[in-house]
Amino acid sequence: MNLESQFSGHWNIDPAHSRIGFSTRHAMVTKVRGAFNDVQGFAEIDPHDLTRSTVEVKLRVESIDTRDANRDAHLKSEDFFHAEDHPYITFASSAIDEVDEGQFIVSGDLTIRDITRPITIPLELTGIDTDPFGQTRAGLEGSRRIDRKDWGVQWNTPLDSGGVLVSDKVTLEFELSLIKDQEAPAETGNQTS
Repeated sequence: MNLESQFSGHWNIDPAHSRIGFSTRHAMVTKVRGAFNDVQGFAEIDPHDLTRSTVEVKLRVESIDTRDANRDAHLKSEDFFHAEDHPYITFASSAIDEVDEGQFIVSGDLTIRDITRPITIPLELTGIDTDPFGQTRAGLEGSRRIDRKDWGVQWNTPLDSGGVLVSDKVTLEFELSLIKDQEAPAETGNQTS
């Protein structure tokens, strides 16, 4: 894969074909998975000089979906994400490093409940191809474990066994489909001011 010719440019996240989700232990024995259905963001990639590359992502908290309406309502409440006061979770990159061919470490600031902390996310470029509609697409996948209490998400309930209902450790899951911006048309000489 010629990264420099294919991955260069401005890419927008395709929310219909992307998933930014999470999983965590529930009652110490099973996993609960969820995702945010409203995902916006872009990547500006300069493979010749990755210091000039940026990534920004914005998730609407109200779009959280764990396949259980009562649990979703609880996650949106003050106990967890407090969607009314903190409607978005955001990520803005500060550095992108290619650690191997198609393997990247994206460093940046993750903001949840107005608490911003640095985080690094490993992402793998899974492919670049043209879809049937002529759009160039890139796929990226990765995951990263965090401690939710670092971002002020602290609610829990003790279990009789001595454990807790919800694990503090949460695995963030990224399955991204990016669509490349088409090249801007050449300027014409009949512009008016």
